[in-house]
Amino acid sequence: MNEPQPTPRQPLTELIHHPYQPPPGFQAPQPAVHKASTVVFANTAAMRSRDWRSRQGYTYGLHGTPTTFTLEERLCHLEGGLQCLLVPSGLAALANVALALLKTGDEVLMPDNAYGPNKALAEGELARWGITHQWYDPLSVDDLARRLGPRTRLVWLEAPGSVTMEFPDLPALTRVCREHGALVALDNTWGAGLAFNPFDLGEGWGVDISAHALTKYPSGGGDVLMGSVITRDEALHLRLKGCHMRLGLGVGANDVETVLRSLPSIALRYRAHDQAARTLARWLQQRSEVVQVLHPALPGAPGHAHWQALCGHVEGGTGAAAGLFSVLLDPRYSPAQVDAFCDALQLFKLGYSWGGPISLVVPYDLASMRQQPTPHLQPGHLVRFSVGLEAVADLQADLAQALAHALPAL
Repeated sequence: MNEPQPTPRQPLTELIHHPYQPPPGFQAPQPAVHKASTVVFANTAAMRSRDWRSRQGYTYGLHGTPTTFTLEERLCHLEGGLQCLLVPSGLAALANVALALLKTGDEVLMPDNAYGPNKALAEGELARWGITHQWYDPLSVDDLARRLGPRTRLVWLEAPGSVTMEFPDLPALTRVCREHGALVALDNTWGAGLAFNPFDLGEGWGVDISAHALTKYPSGGGDVLMGSVITRDEALHLRLKGCHMRLGLGVGANDVETVLRSLPSIALRYRAHDQAARTLARWLQQRSEVVQVLHPALPGAPGHAHWQALCGHVEGGTGAAAGLFSVLLDPRYSPAQVDAFCDALQLFKLGYSWGGPISLVVPYDLASMRQQPTPHLQPGHLVRFSVGLEAVADLQADLAQALAHALPAL
């Protein structure tokens, strides 16, 4: 039987259906960037046999390309998981977890120092859908145990806490949740898969889910919004992935490329941020304008012993910590003086987020952020610093001139 002969085509059609295929075998240090909404199948049998839930093939750009699959696998390796979902932001990762696992009548527990937008999600959408919430004391395992009830389905952990930087006893909190039968999710953005393994916290305990704002250290440039949800349990992963599909959560190929390009240097950058932050935090401890420095790696900081137990063996015994810390300035200063101090900084820029090359500063109103007493914190004005990759001596000089400019001796 004679094969059908191709019909001559116009040049414009050939631009779209050109037969050339590049030869296989090309390799380079960086993975290729595959951009697709439509994925082309060889035949109808192949189309019908593909499963969007599996990474063994491709069905539609939203469900994965070689580029996104590569980043997912590398993030699993970084954090110690087996399955990974990519979402458009860190907050989207937190929301994906809540929307996949909670229903009307359920309850979610969060530490009182949880990331503010995650608390707002519980107070907003989740509450309107009949999902209740409670805030627990992150430094009290007993307080969490008392609040766990028959409707508790999900417990969030955060290490350290947002802005006030308390480091909890993660193994003990995880054990209490598991004994109760609640799923445990950790916001692991600070740890970044480098300070500790969220799925192996020691004592035989680990979290069920690790959510990560890839916006921070995996990206490293302050120019990408992305998040991840990582698990070890296939059935749990499929619950999360089903919700991920129904919400239409996807990420751009060029953003994935940027994160893939930054990942090889994440450990070097994390260490540099850490060392610089500790140097500045120790220096600020000596300043009379500062009544308390909140950095989990510093002795005396809230939860320091828990940080030491979990993270202290990393980096040859010096421990690992992100480039983030807060201070409480003397309460005798006025809010206007605190704002003037932040405005006087030249290298520290006013801006949210962290993990990028530029140092950042944000003043916070602590009273509006916490529902429970904070006896471990001194009275004062809260200011958070994210230390970038500038020379430490220059950052210290910047802090010194801003303190001298705006905060007179008391």
